Amino acid sequence: MTATATSQQIVTFRVGEDRFAADIFAVERVLRYQQPTVVPNLPEWIEGVIDYANRVVPVIDFRRRLGLPRIEPRPETRIIVFALGDGWAAAVVDAVHEVTSVSAEQISPPPALFRGLSAEYLRGLVRSGDRLVLFVEMDRLLTTTERITLERVSTESPSA
Repeated sequence: MTATATSQQIVTFRVGEDRFAADIFAVERVLRYQQPTVVPNLPEWIEGVIDYANRVVPVIDFRRRLGLPRIEPRPETRIIVFALGDGWAAAVVDAVHEVTSVSAEQISPPPALFRGLSAEYLRGLVRSGDRLVLFVEMDRLLTTTERITLERVSTESPSA
């Protein structure tokens, strides 16, 4: 599918049984899973930090962020590095599926609440075949306090 002036490209990924999407412009890179360096005294949904492009990048466990149990990494487990404001944060996801284009007509308003994610974090729902994909607004996924925590991790952590 080619992109048109009224469409946008998204990266789709899976966490648990649910499919998610992020705007391709929010995705810096998709990496094979590597064990993050653990940093003490952080919220349980922050797995640690990785060294990416000579920067310390905090890694969010997307499963824990959604209230799902942690699982051991599998061959299809990936780390997605997201551009958040003027920095980066990464998220561990169960699998990355594809880059595709969607039109504005394919995006429905978000539900009021999904697994603890309020509508303010979702751009909408995208129908992909017979599945619904939650289109996440990555830049809004973290509260101001959580962003400060991640910035602290990035600046105070020893090199990963």
